[in-house]
Amino acid sequence: MRYDLVIFDNDGVLVDSEPISNRILASYLTELGHPTTYEDSIRDYMGSAMHRVHDLVLERTGRRLPEDFDEVFHGRVFDAFRSDLLPVPGVDEVLARLAAGGVPYCVASSGSHERIRVALRTTGLYDRFGEERIFSSQDVGRGKPAPDLFLHAARVMGVPAERCAVVEDSPLGVRAAVAAGMDVFGFTAMTPGEKLPGATVLFSTMDELTALLA
Repeated sequence: MRYDLVIFDNDGVLVDSEPISNRILASYLTELGHPTTYEDSIRDYMGSAMHRVHDLVLERTGRRLPEDFDEVFHGRVFDAFRSDLLPVPGVDEVLARLAAGGVPYCVASSGSHERIRVALRTTGLYDRFGEERIFSSQDVGRGKPAPDLFLHAARVMGVPAERCAVVEDSPLGVRAAVAAGMDVFGFTAMTPGEKLPGATVLFSTMDELTALLA
């Protein structure tokens, strides 16, 4: 392996959560009087921190979301995760091979610390990381597409940005990694490659990733 650190996004890369969370987000926004389709949610919010949802709704409608929006949304999402969430096929094997090859890795997600842990524990991936290798946009204040989260993860892990690879599946995440000066492996399972400009490499299944990282 030629990288000193591999940084994984969580939603859509480690866990197959994007269809679940975006269906719930679209439904809840519509329920609150902000008509949103699943496709709208994927386009506007996939890979972003919750503040982007609040900011875009306020910008477009002049109305603020309820104060308990995040709490209600995450409650619905976590309930669905516990019954329906699965790991992305093949990702456990990727993590195992990185560990066997002595390549450090971590997760850096726009999601909250609670969301990341619920997802990893539900899918059996938590033990692959542990507390010391989980990073959230809550740690830095600004979520993707700002580079802050990836730079923070690299700094804590003790690796220069240019020696890091990021595995991402969202346009916002790819933009953040590029801005951080890191190589980006764009996962196209849900997002067409043309919507991930700036990615160093594109791949469509986790079976491809280990060889690409070598």
